Order: sequence, then structure tokens, then C-alpha cells
Amino acid sequence: MAKSKNAQTSQAAAKRKLSEKQLHDMLYTMMLIRRFEEKALDLYSLGKVHGTMHLSIGQEATAVGASGALTQQDYLLNTHRGHGHCLAWGSQADLMMAEFMGKETGYCRGRGGSMHIANVDANNLGANGIVAGGLPISVGVGLSIRARNTEQVVMVVFGDGASNEGAFHESINMASIWNLPVIFLCENNQYAMSMPVEKSINIDRISDRAAAYGIEGVTVDGNDPEAVYAAVSSARQRAVAGKGPTLIECNTYRYMGHSKSDRQAYRTRDEVKAWMDKDPIERLVANLGMSKEDKDALFKKAEAEIAKAVEFAEASPEPDVADIMEGVYA
Repeated sequence: MAKSKNAQTSQAAAKRKLSEKQLHDMLYTMMLIRRFEEKALDLYSLGKVHGTMHLSIGQEATAVGASGALTQQDYLLNTHRGHGHCLAWGSQADLMMAEFMGKETGYCRGRGGSMHIANVDANNLGANGIVAGGLPISVGVGLSIRARNTEQVVMVVFGDGASNEGAFHESINMASIWNLPVIFLCENNQYAMSMPVEKSINIDRISDRAAAYGIEGVTVDGNDPEAVYAAVSSARQRAVAGKGPTLIECNTYRYMGHSKSDRQAYRTRDEVKAWMDKDPIERLVANLGMSKEDKDALFKKAEAEIAKAVEFAEASPEPDVADIMEGVYA
């Protein structure tokens, strides 16, 4: 079984309790993310979504907690497993679904698909198919923010595997020595493809690596949106106060394989079930004291929104072959 680390929740978590309405909104977004990805998987199986897909089912709490702590003036860079981040950032499910299906109405006019979706108008600078590829970009964005002297931050999301890449260390070092407003958010879902984190990292917490670069580091329970929200809120406060970057590790778990072709021979059903017993949606439902009827009704609302998104995408036009290369740079 993959190593289950003790979550060191930020002290700020106890001080920044979210309102019941905020938690209900977060719960709905988590349900929306789950139903979106389940439907995207169905469409993929029907041959309506092209390329490949990396699902984040089970990791929804990290996406909503982190995005909820930032403002619409801040910036987001994320990974190839970024559907949840994109929806939590406020992107529309119908335009996302159209993008997945390669339609002209999608956020990137159907050119980006699942792995490269962006919403630049909303400061979502896009997903990245290269492991750790977003980290150096975040340093450039942070440098731009500092040059413009605005009260913005950039959050870059990456996985536990990316924390072993050279780009991770170079980026944090540069952000540290330049004191840039960057939040480095590591989604530790316990596996880099099929490699368990305890076999690739010889420390208890990825956030411990922050000390090597003289910045703040914290590990939180990534299945608790309040804990993630508190940690990112504190990191944002430090950044806009000129106190530099923060490394946040969110411990979570993906229920599905790395990608569609993953047979998951590297883990047991018991391990997956153990994490599913700590499901972030069911956990928040219980914390809110919500009845099964109310939970089911909220899920149905999310399903209806996703059904409309699919209907919009299905009815949307394909790109014209004559201008298919417009906006494609690599």
C-alpha cells in the first residue's frame, strides 16, 4: 500500500473556518467535477473525446479548496490532470466539454483538448502535458507580477512525480532568491504513473523540500477543502505581503488509473477501497450534516448541468479544416 502520511494541517486552518454557504458551494463544485469527469470518460469510450485523458476523481477537494482561496485577478497554471482545477477556477462546463470533443466552441477552439485546456480571459494560463512544465512558467508569471507591482499571485499545480524533476528545484530556487509571489501546490496522489511515492522520495513530506530553498512549506490533508483553503489563503497573504513563495503539499488519491490505458497492476483493490472510504465528497456531506435526499438532489443538479454541457458540445460545429492550424504553435 502506498504510504499514507500524517497530515500537518496549517495552524491557519483552525482560524479560517468557511461559512456553511461557502462549503455548500464547494460541495456542489466537487460534485460537478466528478460528474464531468465520469461523463467525459463515457464519451471517450464512445470515441467522442480524442487523444487521452487523465482523471482526478477522488482529488476534488484540493481543486476547490485551492481555487477558492484565490481571486479572479490571480493566475493559475496546472497539470495534464487539470479538469478539476479548471472547473473550480470557474470555467464553464459546456465550453470545457466542447473543447474535449474538439469543437470550435471550446475554450481553445478544440485545439487543446483535455491535456492543454486554458481559459486565458479568466487568468487560467492552461494545463501542461509536460511533467513539471508549468513550474518554470510560473516563475516568469511571478516575475511579471512583481514588475507590475500588483497584488496578484500565481498558483502552479503539479504532482508528486514532478517534484523529482529538475524544473521543480530550479523553479523554486529562482522564485525564492527573487522573492516572487508564487504558490507551488503539489497534489500528492501517491503515484507518479505507477511509481509509489515512498519508492521515489526518501523523505516523509514533499513540503520538507521547502527548507532547502528558505521558503515556507506545509503539508495538508488534500481531501479536506477547508484545510487546503486555509493553507493557500495563508500562502497568498505571505506572497502579497512580499514574503515570497510557499510550497504546499496536499495528500490525496486518484481512484482511476494514470490515464485511460493504465491497468493499475501496481496497487490493490483494498488500497483503493481504503481511500474511497475517505471520499472527500462523502466526507464533506457528513460534515455538513446533509441528508441522503439532499445529497442526491445536489448530485442530480450537477448531472443536469453536465447533460446540458454535453448537449451544447454535441450541437457545436467542428473546426474548419481550412483554418485548423490557427492558434497552434507547436
